[in-house]
Amino acid sequence: MTNPLLADWTTPFQMPPFGDITDDHFEEAVDAALVAARENIGAIADSDDAPTFANTIEALERADEVLSRVLGVFYNLAGADSNDRREALSRSFSPKLSAYSSEVSQNTALFERIETLWQARDTLELTDEQARLLYLARRSFVRSGAQLDGIAKDRLAQVTERLASLGVQYGQNLLADEREWVMDLSESDLEGLPDFLVQAARAAGEEKGRKGPVITLSRSLIVPFLQFSPRRDLREIAHNAWTARGANGGDTDNRDIAAEILALREERAGLLGYDSFAEFKLETEMAGTPAAVRDLLMKVWEPARTSAVEDQQRLSAMMHNDGVNGELEPWDWRYYSQKRRAEEHDLDEAALKPYLQLDRMIEAAFDCATRLFGLEFTPADVPVYHADVRAWEVTRDGKHMAIFLGDYFARGSKRSGAWCSAMRSQQKLAGDIRPVVVNVCNFAKPPKGKPALLSYDDARTLFHEFGHALHQMLSDVTYESISGTSVARDFVELPSQLYEHWLEVPEVLAKYATHAETGEPMPQDMLERLLAANTYDMGFQTVEYVGSALVDLEFHAGEAPEDPMAFQQEVLDGIEMPHAIGMRHATPHFAHVFSGDGYSSGYYSYMWSEVMDADAFAAFQEAGGPFDADTASRLEKHILSAGGSQEAKDAYIAFRGQMPGVDALLKGRGLDDAA
Repeated sequence: MTNPLLADWTTPFQMPPFGDITDDHFEEAVDAALVAARENIGAIADSDDAPTFANTIEALERADEVLSRVLGVFYNLAGADSNDRREALSRSFSPKLSAYSSEVSQNTALFERIETLWQARDTLELTDEQARLLYLARRSFVRSGAQLDGIAKDRLAQVTERLASLGVQYGQNLLADEREWVMDLSESDLEGLPDFLVQAARAAGEEKGRKGPVITLSRSLIVPFLQFSPRRDLREIAHNAWTARGANGGDTDNRDIAAEILALREERAGLLGYDSFAEFKLETEMAGTPAAVRDLLMKVWEPARTSAVEDQQRLSAMMHNDGVNGELEPWDWRYYSQKRRAEEHDLDEAALKPYLQLDRMIEAAFDCATRLFGLEFTPADVPVYHADVRAWEVTRDGKHMAIFLGDYFARGSKRSGAWCSAMRSQQKLAGDIRPVVVNVCNFAKPPKGKPALLSYDDARTLFHEFGHALHQMLSDVTYESISGTSVARDFVELPSQLYEHWLEVPEVLAKYATHAETGEPMPQDMLERLLAANTYDMGFQTVEYVGSALVDLEFHAGEAPEDPMAFQQEVLDGIEMPHAIGMRHATPHFAHVFSGDGYSSGYYSYMWSEVMDADAFAAFQEAGGPFDADTASRLEKHILSAGGSQEAKDAYIAFRGQMPGVDALLKGRGLDDAA
């Protein structure tokens, strides 16, 4: 029988035919796609025809089309709905794909063709986009070892393959720890918890097959438990389990894996002629150097730490008033911070949540996109990979723009966090190909028949990931490798973090923040208190983030530490990390950095982008309002539709006129007074 992954897809919008695909199809499809890709690469490299942009660069763009299509399906499933077979396939595919990538990037004949075009680039009459693609292709080959010889080239391939395998193992270990840990709650343990959390704990217990309510390591469960449970002993158990992910000993322990990854990254950078992995990694980012990253982070660290220490003193006093002696511990912070927030802002998460229904927040995100960019969203009857997944067709002026999939609820088969991916990316080289974009979140699934309720942070996450989705949907370039979110890592978070600002627009909340039971809009005084509290606890949030970003940077800025955990503590001691605040992501569960190379030496990227997103939203405010049509048009033209067709700095300046400073970021976080 024909493998559905290799056949033509006749489904609506050529969606993957998920109903026909089984896990048994993937290995055959990947192997066949690799054979086809190798044949295509060989045909390009061994051609007797003189190299041209079309027969070399454009041909290279299309060489692994089938492989990209198959992997687009597989890796979406592996992240959002994993199982033992898919995890085994991930481990199997990793060295195969790494070997293929090394073969391509270290193919001497292929690189010689690219180099010939590069040296003659001024005579080729290339468009700006083509010139950019040629530059990026050559740079990628050079940074992958194309100019190395003999032993060094072979060793780089070995290092790259090992790193790929370790990244997969790290991620699977983390998922296993997150999936296995459960804390059963008795009825008395539920005392003091708000109804939404009790319902979510009961639903989680049903999903886990337990007799009663449970707390799992899903962020949408454990964070509100730490906020609301008056049981300090249970908070400590839950917090310690959350921070021990990847460090529990046994087969799923990630500490030795992290050490090996850091050592191999250092070796990789050395083989390519760099002083450190951070120097290598940051060369292609907006920041450019480790010194520039460190400078930004420390400018934010000092006022954030000052604010956090002041907050820690207030929370400690509250705890002591409760008769609890000793230091404020990390499992105490969220509990007393929630109490303080309720007192100072008269804002109770339990009272707020009914106004933040998932369905209404989705509508709000869509409506903002309609007003800004003219996009329309219609439910689509297309194949999906899980019963929880929802699908919409995205159109503009009647033209098909994208298929958007929303996979919002936590489950044991899904890795933690939230992300945006594209099963298919926009391009024009192979026809007018429109994207299939997926937003994946981990919100608590409600009991059957009940509406899903979000925290304000959850709603912000939804808008954040939808900002990434817009970057994919509005992409309008010829070449897939520079479409959508294929931009510098410290630029890719700009569209997502910028879109969060529309959640804060009072008229958006006034329309879409409606009560789950009564349908009444959020009372005006609650809305005002919510927005007034927008920077509440920002010292804590900034410190836990910057602490993680600095550890990531220092891991890669010098000699790889033999003991990453000891080195992590040295960095935190050096910046005087407050005792009651931990890293947002400690080494054994720092998936951004160790599950792959994506954010390695680059976790700072969120803050680098935030410098721009605060300034970019100010452009709308200066123009007369958050839905100013001319500003939205410039944003789409220069950033959202342009992908990686130019340098990120040039794209931002084209939109805004100049690069911003850090002041807007500090003001947006409410830290300007602490600076």
